[in-house]
Amino acid sequence: MAKIRLTTSLILAALATLCSGESPSARATSDPCAAIAGKKWVAPKDVRACFTSLKVDPDVKANIVEVVNKTLAFHTSVNYELLAPQPFTADVHENLLADLARISHQQYNSDFDLHVDLSRTLKRLDDGHCVYINSCFDSLFLSFLPIPVVLLTENDGTQNVRIAPEAFNVSSVEFADEIQVWQDALPGALKGQLASLSGAKVLSINGATPNVAIDANALITGSFQPLGTRQNSFFSSYQRGASGWNYIMGNFAQQSLPLTDSATLTILRIGQRRPETITLPYRSRIGSTAVPWTDSASFLQNNCVAIDGTNGVNLNDPSNPLRRREDDPVVNPATTFRQQAPVSPADARKHAMNAILDTTPLLDVALPPTLVPGAPVAGSSGVSEFHILADKKTGVLALGSFSDSSFDKFEQTLLTGLQNLKAGGATQLIVDVTNNGGGFICIAHWLHRIIVGPKPTSAPQAGLNTTARAAPLAQLIVKSILSNPKIDPNDNLLYNPINWAFPENNTFFPADFDWLDPAVHKVINGRPDAFSLTLSDGCQPFDMNPPDEALFDPHKVVIVSNGRCASSCSLFSITMAKEEGAKTVVLGGRKGVEQRYCGTVGGQSTDFSTIDTEVKTALLKNSSLAPPDFKTNSVQGITWRLGFGIDDPTQPEEWQDHPADLNLPLTADIVNNPTAIWTEVAKRLLN
Repeated sequence: MAKIRLTTSLILAALATLCSGESPSARATSDPCAAIAGKKWVAPKDVRACFTSLKVDPDVKANIVEVVNKTLAFHTSVNYELLAPQPFTADVHENLLADLARISHQQYNSDFDLHVDLSRTLKRLDDGHCVYINSCFDSLFLSFLPIPVVLLTENDGTQNVRIAPEAFNVSSVEFADEIQVWQDALPGALKGQLASLSGAKVLSINGATPNVAIDANALITGSFQPLGTRQNSFFSSYQRGASGWNYIMGNFAQQSLPLTDSATLTILRIGQRRPETITLPYRSRIGSTAVPWTDSASFLQNNCVAIDGTNGVNLNDPSNPLRRREDDPVVNPATTFRQQAPVSPADARKHAMNAILDTTPLLDVALPPTLVPGAPVAGSSGVSEFHILADKKTGVLALGSFSDSSFDKFEQTLLTGLQNLKAGGATQLIVDVTNNGGGFICIAHWLHRIIVGPKPTSAPQAGLNTTARAAPLAQLIVKSILSNPKIDPNDNLLYNPINWAFPENNTFFPADFDWLDPAVHKVINGRPDAFSLTLSDGCQPFDMNPPDEALFDPHKVVIVSNGRCASSCSLFSITMAKEEGAKTVVLGGRKGVEQRYCGTVGGQSTDFSTIDTEVKTALLKNSSLAPPDFKTNSVQGITWRLGFGIDDPTQPEEWQDHPADLNLPLTADIVNNPTAIWTEVAKRLLN
């Protein structure tokens, strides 16, 4: 497996490759935030000028570091991530607590410089659950190029980076109001010929081979432990969204921070013999969450300070205007960045979630109509779409997320759709989870159970056993709940024992059971740590009756993705592959780099706002162990429960290997074409 070690020189090389123009500390002479106020499209350097004009407030900086530090006491993996075991030792080796201490004492030219350092420090965990986001900067403007790229395997077996064949079809629709800027930026006879770039071979990016840019991106993109998956994030891909098929631009063509002004490519267009060099500017488009401003002061006030939902609430305080009831909307900045379909407020509180956070929110960029699969099978709805291939025996479930607007409806949709596939003659199944960032944990259990039927691996537990971290403040929360029944009368809190079950028989804990005391003590990478006893997810019995028999033979099930299958998607894929014998496929990826069918496993994810609600409701906010409220419009994600392995139940599944059975080369005739990909997968692994 190819390895990249995170060194200072590599980080500098990555920054040099990805960034051009002014440094993040460049200054503007006038009010730079006023200069971009009210504009939809601007140059990245102008956004950067606004961001870097904001000076570091020492009190605010100290607040951020304290909140992150104290929230990490609830993160299960902080000591594991100090040095991950093989095969991820070269990829995950971040001393997070030491870096937070460094950041606390380091001087920064601007608040933006501080943010970039803090954000990338957390991203070095390669853990999509444990991410720091500040809505003042992250994706307030998104920077785009109209030329997303793909990695294709040619007829002779060689691989080349190419501008995606569908690039102009995507960009001319999504960026119709800005496309002329890029048309006019092309040199000489190429001016106005942006469409002719689609499919072109990319010979160099910013004067270096494309692999240099791909690897530089892999160093800083975070989210996934496997190197191959982080490399693949550079390229465009597809996803089944809640309302249709989405086109994911990839990290080259879409960036969440305005650090890059332009890209210079040497290309060989289709039908041409001579290479040509082009320079295209990135253009920054204002994001949907931005609140209008007129100057630097109003920019800071409207977009950079804590809002309703940034911090938690005491659920029992009737005087608190944010006190949540069953019908209240869930207001949480993390919602924007969680890589899952929208969830109803009631379901978000009732059902445990496991989903990654990303500094780039999912966008409804449309997959071109020529690539969208044909008419789906009856029963398709939301993120679930069902098809039967031309062979009349291969059913397909395209599943873009493990969450949807209604948990109960989602259960029924999956069951009905799979039953319709079987009734239509399907005897084998492809589950496409490309770019599936997770969602409801119990939906992962449900899908596993209805596919394979009732058996020891699917009932009464179809997932992984888990543990939570038994930090001192967490132990105090449990004791507070046990000492005062009025603290959690509706069983809403994560730390209420009534919400968790013993794995041996899937029976729930007694209401008076202190499940964090005594703690299970461990030493991880030389550091003492403490965890709960082993937990079951407690998903069964389901609130809907599953079939008495398997819908499909699991040995005739294939799970397909680009490796970007995370959280609940990982929980489903791992148990199906390791316990049931389902096959796994990863689309594309560089030759010689191991392709893994999932990453970022966790067990249950959450964020600071949720933990803060636990602390406040348990009346422990005044404890010296409790994190203060964020002063900034920030999100800190964590892995709250950690899943333990199938092959080695004594160690987290997060650090165990998940190699794909097939690494399917992407070619020009199947790239970003779901139906063509499914047909090829069926041909290779099922037919």
